[in-house]
Amino acid sequence: MTSPTRVLVLNSGSSSLKYQLLDMRHDRRLAVGLVERIGEQTSRLEHTCVTSGDTREQDGPIADHDAALKAVAEELSRDGVGLDSPDLAAIGHRVVHGGMFFTEPTVIDDAVLTEIERLIPVAPLHNPANLTGIRTARSLRPDLPQVAVFDTAFHTTMPESAARYALDPRIADRYRIRRYGFHGTSHAYVSRETARLLGRDPADVNVIVLHLGNGASASAVRGGRCVDTSMGLTPLEGLVMGTRSGDLDPAVIFHLERVGGMSMDEIDTLLNKRSGLFGLCGDNDMREIRRRIDEGDEAAALAFDIYIHRLRKYIGAYCAVLGRVDAVAFTAGVGENAAAVREAAIAGLESMGLAVDAGLNAVRSREARLISPASARVAVAVVPTDEELEIATQTYALVGTGGKEELGNTSE
Repeated sequence: MTSPTRVLVLNSGSSSLKYQLLDMRHDRRLAVGLVERIGEQTSRLEHTCVTSGDTREQDGPIADHDAALKAVAEELSRDGVGLDSPDLAAIGHRVVHGGMFFTEPTVIDDAVLTEIERLIPVAPLHNPANLTGIRTARSLRPDLPQVAVFDTAFHTTMPESAARYALDPRIADRYRIRRYGFHGTSHAYVSRETARLLGRDPADVNVIVLHLGNGASASAVRGGRCVDTSMGLTPLEGLVMGTRSGDLDPAVIFHLERVGGMSMDEIDTLLNKRSGLFGLCGDNDMREIRRRIDEGDEAAALAFDIYIHRLRKYIGAYCAVLGRVDAVAFTAGVGENAAAVREAAIAGLESMGLAVDAGLNAVRSREARLISPASARVAVAVVPTDEELEIATQTYALVGTGGKEELGNTSE
């Protein structure tokens, strides 16, 4: 009898549940789907059986995550790949914040759940939802290995000089204040795929990864290990994003409270939900912003320029951090699809060995590809990210190598 090779990947949000079922024998998707507006009368489930191409939709109230996962299990069963299938090896869960406690994928037990819960104060919007998905899945399949893959884990290799803020360490340690970084599964996958694209061992390649979606982050990866990243204690720091401000003088917060009379909650909402591209021009969709620019909209043009300016600063900074750069890789929704962003971010950096070939950059493709001229000293690449495959790969590697009883690195 062959060992089970399928992994179900769950990404549980506060009112949503994204999922994919993959066959790890062939790195092949079997099903993908999304349940959204959980807990509302207008809940919706969209499920696609990849092997048949059949897409099904359900509209109607889904009370909670338990009901959502049961609905997903029913859809999978209709395709013959149900949650109760003996071919299912494990369930892999995306968990946003693992702090310094979890530095690698970890099989979930009660102690792991307790620690993820203990990290809620530094990830109040994400870890509670992740925990809900885990508990629901464990209740439905208590016999099955459940693995947590942490967004922060890839960044735990940063040296203290990069991870520490210039704060009194007693205060920083008491309140767990340090740069954790996020989008780690994406940065890990893309840095490794970039090395593969170059035909080189990841251990020999230095890459700057630019994950540009509605949330955006940059990382400096030396020989497969992250040495710096733009997001910090929370996903607010760093690049200009869809609705987040990114880097900001901390005194702005004091000014808004003292002079503007704003509460901490109001400032939090401003910086996380009403800033970035949206705050600058009223749009956070790069396609709409580019359309407005083409029509002569000055606010959209300024928002784009601010976005690019911050991006170029991080590229330059990470060139300095790495010393030698072999490639710059663009990924995620904007990075993979917005040729104008890639062109503007690299323009004028020829002295650093960076250049973009206009023809190659204009090509639209779902494949990893180089967009730099053959003569460029540093490769510029577009590498579509695959966080679900990365989670499934890490989950399957752990379950298949006897790591079931290990808690992970408990260095904290």
